[in-house]
Amino acid sequence: MAPDATSTGTGTGTAKGGGTDTGTGAGQVTVRRGLPAGAERRAAELYWDAFGRKLGPALNPPEKAVPFIAAHLNADRAVCALLDGRLVGLAGYQLDGSALTGGSAGAVLRAYGRLRGLHRLLLLALFERRPAPGQLVMDGIAVDPGVRGRGVGSLLIEEVAAVAAEQDCREVRLDVIDTNPRARALYERRGFAAVRTERTPYTRALLGFGAVTTMHRPVGAVGTIGASGTGGAAGAAGTVGTVGTVGTRGAKDL
Repeated sequence: MAPDATSTGTGTGTAKGGGTDTGTGAGQVTVRRGLPAGAERRAAELYWDAFGRKLGPALNPPEKAVPFIAAHLNADRAVCALLDGRLVGLAGYQLDGSALTGGSAGAVLRAYGRLRGLHRLLLLALFERRPAPGQLVMDGIAVDPGVRGRGVGSLLIEEVAAVAAEQDCREVRLDVIDTNPRARALYERRGFAAVRTERTPYTRALLGFGAVTTMHRPVGAVGTIGASGTGGAAGAAGTVGTVGTVGTRGAKDL
């Protein structure tokens, strides 16, 4: 289930952001790998806020969808941003056949029933993607609305890129839908380039979008970022990196 793009360790990395006003109270943002224990429900709520419009036909109603997502997260396929200890953003990625969001066909049928579950499986299949050799697929980035525009999205992207580099991948891949130009603009600033666009008119009425653009970023490339912050804190898997105070709201970032 992979819509477009959104533990302990031994080392840390630092980067300093600008500004002091987060809109939810000034504080320090940390970027870490792995979903903190006990944060599954919060992560699922952020994910649903970002992708519920697309995933709704397959997983609605929300009161069933959010617990289903929370129960089938692979915590080690997440990069998370925390503000004063609270989860305010996460990005998922696929690696070695595992992605942030899981849930087998059997799990869907058990949760929704066999009769109602079969068509949901067909819809979920529309979101499946498989990385090519040497690719790491970023399959979703979600940021709390209260801190959007302050550099959190860029920090998450750079940490995913650091994971790709450590895994000897040659590029990071993501897909973005035509109704999300703000996200595409962010990806372009972070070094991604469009390689192809697939028109999907059959999804317009059903899922709310009519085209999907695939974007690639070579590993080692570094995008630009404005006053909202700087790149993520790279380090060993499970690292918690301090990234300073999130900057004031801008129009160019998630």
